[in-house]
Amino acid sequence: MICAAGIDIGSTQTKGIIINEKMEIVARSLTDTGAYVSRAGERCMAEALLKAGLKQEDVAYVVGTGYGRYKVTCGDTQITEISCHAKGASYLFPGTRTVIDMGGQDAKGIKIGEGGDVKDFVMNDKCAAGTGRFLANATEALGLSLDDIGEISLRAKNPVRLTTVCTVFVESDIMSYLAQGKKVEDILGGVHSAIAARTISLVRRVGIEPEATFTGGVSRNIGMVRALEEKLGMKLNVSPDSHFVGALGASIFALERATTQAGHRDEEQARAAT
Repeated sequence: MICAAGIDIGSTQTKGIIINEKMEIVARSLTDTGAYVSRAGERCMAEALLKAGLKQEDVAYVVGTGYGRYKVTCGDTQITEISCHAKGASYLFPGTRTVIDMGGQDAKGIKIGEGGDVKDFVMNDKCAAGTGRFLANATEALGLSLDDIGEISLRAKNPVRLTTVCTVFVESDIMSYLAQGKKVEDILGGVHSAIAARTISLVRRVGIEPEATFTGGVSRNIGMVRALEEKLGMKLNVSPDSHFVGALGASIFALERATTQAGHRDEEQARAAT
């Protein structure tokens, strides 16, 4: 049984996926990236191997992706997160034509074709506005848990309008609304709406076509899912594995390469035997 792995080192978290030759996920792993990027990749791979009951030598090929892809010490090659998110989203939802990826420090819009081929893409990677970092800053200003804000935002009756989507100044905006007596849920409703509007504006630069699939860590936030759907006027594909889509795509690329290598070895052995 051929197994392959993908390690996605993001700015905030590192994700790992191991799949077998039947394209089945046999292990997932997730760890905080922290300051030591190489160690994060090593920890993630070790955890995935442990969960799969495998040893490093049992994995035929490893692809690194994400901003820290060149720090995946066990990796055989590196592939950009754009290609990996496209491949992973297409695997989970074959009808996907638009990918909206929101991570800790950037947001992306990817236009893809059948099979996950990238047609065009756009990134917001110079500013943290409209990313997980923006949400984290808003959460800290309100003294809440990042895991809770999505659900709380859904209770908003009169969402506020933020004067800025700058990550640096969002705290002062929130404190101003709190001083005015605005409800926390209405503030969070405004925060999610502002991020959704900015993200949709970004993605429209490559064109938004159904089906659209939401990937990245922020896809676990139900409030952001709903805010994006309201702005788009259509449902988004969201999988329980949406957070792992980059690693999943990397593992699929790895399996393709491992299978090709195995095929070449079989041909060589067959020629040698004759």
